[in-house]
Amino acid sequence: MKVLVPVKRVVDYNVKVRVKSDQTGVDIANVKMSMNPFDEIAVEEATRLKEKGSVAEVIAVSCGVAQCQETLRTAMAIGADRGVLVQTDAELQPLAVAKMLKALVDKEQPQLVILGKQAIDDDANQTGQMLAALLGWPQATFASKVELGEGQVTVTREVDGGLETLKLKLPAIVTTDLRLNEPRYVTLPNIMKAKKKPLETVTPQDLGVDPAPRLKTLKVTEPPARKAGIKVADVAALVDKLKNEAKVI
Repeated sequence: MKVLVPVKRVVDYNVKVRVKSDQTGVDIANVKMSMNPFDEIAVEEATRLKEKGSVAEVIAVSCGVAQCQETLRTAMAIGADRGVLVQTDAELQPLAVAKMLKALVDKEQPQLVILGKQAIDDDANQTGQMLAALLGWPQATFASKVELGEGQVTVTREVDGGLETLKLKLPAIVTTDLRLNEPRYVTLPNIMKAKKKPLETVTPQDLGVDPAPRLKTLKVTEPPARKAGIKVADVAALVDKLKNEAKVI
């Protein structure tokens, strides 16, 4: 069976994000970019399923600018067999990405799509759910354990009250949580092998999708600076400030 794994190129999680001076968005000029951590977990899980013999092929997909090829090469270094880049300079929002992924699913016919539950740049947490709706497939979000069976997948997912176990008929959509696995360290030999793996480039127009954004960002601002704390002499003074100044009790 095939597994499709969408991956997103985002600002590296170690980078302190800065807002542009004109407040039109986040400044990514000369900023280190990397694969979205949740998507890296998805690639690792698909690779482990392939190593167990449950999966025959892992296809990594990315939507965005030409530099997303680097993200796909990283996915292939982890274990994906080939990559597909939907290249566009347009601002991509979850619905447009979901439509492009649906077109690729119709073309590739995978039995399972594994993707990160959200991206760390917009924190939308929408693409997986939208893709499931467009395809009419069952979905399991926030997966902390995935087990493939005959024509089905069993997913343990994290909920507020603890853990919930779902059994889905294939084909299905699964989104990954942090505790699903720990991605492997990408070695230099695997990086070199990834350069020889096939990478196909298509456009949204090839897939019959209009990537134009449906939402307009009016302004992006940094959160206000946190005020310095103060010391109080005793508990009575603390209670007085909480009651009369902070008005929280």
